[in-house]
Amino acid sequence: MASEDYDWPATTLVIAAYNEEGFIEEKIKNTLALDYPAGKLSILIVTDGSTDLTASIVAKHNEIKHYHSDERMGKIHAVNRIMKFVETPTVIFCDANTYLNTESIKNIIRHYQDPSVGGVAGEKRIFKKEEDNASGAGEGMYWKYESFLKRKDSEVYSVVGAAGELFSVRTNLFEQPGENIIIEDFYISLRITMKGYRFVYEPDAYATETASASVGEEWKRKVRISAGGFQAMVKLRGLLNPIKYGLLSFQYVSHRVLRWTLAPLALSLILVSNIILVLNGSIFYSFILLMQILFYGIAFIGHLNQDKKIAIKGFFVPYYFTVMNVSVYAGFIRYLKGSQSAIWEKAKRAES
Repeated sequence: MASEDYDWPATTLVIAAYNEEGFIEEKIKNTLALDYPAGKLSILIVTDGSTDLTASIVAKHNEIKHYHSDERMGKIHAVNRIMKFVETPTVIFCDANTYLNTESIKNIIRHYQDPSVGGVAGEKRIFKKEEDNASGAGEGMYWKYESFLKRKDSEVYSVVGAAGELFSVRTNLFEQPGENIIIEDFYISLRITMKGYRFVYEPDAYATETASASVGEEWKRKVRISAGGFQAMVKLRGLLNPIKYGLLSFQYVSHRVLRWTLAPLALSLILVSNIILVLNGSIFYSFILLMQILFYGIAFIGHLNQDKKIAIKGFFVPYYFTVMNVSVYAGFIRYLKGSQSAIWEKAKRAES
């Protein structure tokens, strides 16, 4: 069906913004330029807890429905609070520090012609630079890999966890997460798949943002996500039942559970077992150990040069990979201590 012949349904775009005075005007301009029929797209921006000029900037735009509370109780509290004002059959969530491509809303909404679709995951992209530091290079490559996995998940059956930068759900399927939930986008999307609906991937609806300003900032983000991952695995433990959820369980375990559990643990075990095998006189395993040492050696060099902007971005991949997996250990400890709050200081982003 040609898009010009389709009677596009009404939908709502929800943006939660906290202390975004330096970017919110650009975000509003980008949002108002989205290609969707006039009168069919409602834009809601919630600025709860913002202590800068974010709220006053948003309030100047009559085209936008603005909600604000001085109390800061976290992003998911703000979203839960205003979901009761959403009257359209579908709702789209995106972050306040991202640019959406012009056709993103149409490319998301067209999927809802299929009644088996309960949600749509957009693509997260990182601004590409000719030269970049470890954080920018590593995060950019990571999200290309993650996007590839999401695309394949969707082709097999369903995406297992949407990125909060851009995703959509049927409004009547939205289930308010508890306000202690750390990675609410992941939880919301999987709760919908547990109801028997698919979450499809739409690479032509994308949200672009800058990378974390430094590896230190990215570390804070990764540790928080890892802590949230362990919390989610406990709360979504029903998904571990393949008798009930079939292919969805397989995708969830292989893509998410193993990544947050056995994969980081296996890296340490592989290194230790490799050393033991070498001590037994194996030439083959001596070569494998040499490759491991080389990999971690490059990672260490990447650590020493993490703030330098380098054109050969692949140089930083071993370092970013190592940091990402070590952050899982730190996230697990934080989860056990119960010290990760659903209210956190956002990671500082690099300049575009």
